[in-house]
Amino acid sequence: MKKYVAVAGTIGAGKTSLVAWLVKNYGLVPFYEPNDENPYLKDFYGDMNTWAFHSQSFFLAHKLELHQSLEAADRPAVIDRTIYEDAEIFAKNLYRQKLMSKRDWDTYEHLYKGIRRALRPPDVLLALECSLATTKKRIKQRGRAMEQSIPDAYLRRLHGLYTEWFDSYDLSPIVRIDTTKLNYFENLVDLIEVRRIVEEAIGK
Repeated sequence: MKKYVAVAGTIGAGKTSLVAWLVKNYGLVPFYEPNDENPYLKDFYGDMNTWAFHSQSFFLAHKLELHQSLEAADRPAVIDRTIYEDAEIFAKNLYRQKLMSKRDWDTYEHLYKGIRRALRPPDVLLALECSLATTKKRIKQRGRAMEQSIPDAYLRRLHGLYTEWFDSYDLSPIVRIDTTKLNYFENLVDLIEVRRIVEEAIGK
């Protein structure tokens, strides 16, 4: 079995559900995004242009610690959202929206590229994709208050950035799974299909 599996994908693609399934069925050690409160968030939401670099740098530093803990694990592990997504999706989105200056973006990207070279990439990246309509439907169904007011335009940008990143990803093998019509917790046929794809990917 692969020692280090990464699960990536946009909001509502099914990352957390798949990670929980991998943990339950194959005994992988789960690693989740740090829950430490970002001390810059309040300032960031008040003035995004000024604090975008600081906020994203904090997330990058904490995700680096998470990846280092993962690399030190003595059992096969799985991570729910990678450090690559912090930069390739969320920080890049702020830069493209002109909420991060070019000077700050260049500095952030230089730091990120150095970290990326130093980190061991996953043995396989499970890349989850779904339609924008499916994302919106799942956001509504799970009822998380903080997600209900996310604008469609923001979700559309995330979808575009994830597609760009998946298309160019070359750090390790990548297995793209379209979860738009997959319900692998309630539909046995879907579960069988996902199990086949995942077991082939992780070498079970």
